[in-house]
Amino acid sequence: MTQQNQTNTLSAPETPAHRSQQDIRAQNQALILAAAEEEFVLQSYRGATMQGIADRAGLPKANIHYYFKNKKNLYKAVLRSIIEEWNEGLVTMTVDSDPTIVIENFVRTKLHQAFTRPNRHKLFALEVIGGAPHLHDFMSTTMQEWALDKIEVMKTWHEQGKIGVTDPLQLLILIWATTQRYAEFETEIVGLMAKDGYDEQDEARAAEFLVPFILRGCGLY
Repeated sequence: MTQQNQTNTLSAPETPAHRSQQDIRAQNQALILAAAEEEFVLQSYRGATMQGIADRAGLPKANIHYYFKNKKNLYKAVLRSIIEEWNEGLVTMTVDSDPTIVIENFVRTKLHQAFTRPNRHKLFALEVIGGAPHLHDFMSTTMQEWALDKIEVMKTWHEQGKIGVTDPLQLLILIWATTQRYAEFETEIVGLMAKDGYDEQDEARAAEFLVPFILRGCGLY
């Protein structure tokens, strides 16, 4: 094969068949992750089975093994997808961003995730309470690097006089703690409100209190 032919082969566009296969793979993986998330919450990591996840996903067990090999890999994939979703709210923040907009959006996004996808928070909490054996490496590398990057941005904001927070890590911990509690302790909170479950107004009520409260603490309100 000539160099020209090699170049043409390497740069050839994807065919509709290739795109279709990729779409099917992505759809199946998303379906499996959603089913696994629910199974792990209901049965715990120890009690969950690949067959149970397959039944919940409506797919053959062989498909689950094809994409994720084993339960441990699947569990780690679920946990990492949860963290990546939570962190999306700060992905684009830079030293040039408006701190008020960034922090308010992050708080509102985290609250929305807590109210609409509480199982994700409960599963993550169970893992951390157990010492995070499946997340230790991820937390000490990828997650730590993410947090340090955001902390450095907020330190620069402080130096520029944009924000009154001198310990950004404590701010991140505060936002995580206050927003995620609505999911992790849903039974306690709805019980205190003398209700059977959250309604559409509860997320807005939480945001109306937390957003100005946190912004005031940052010297932004």
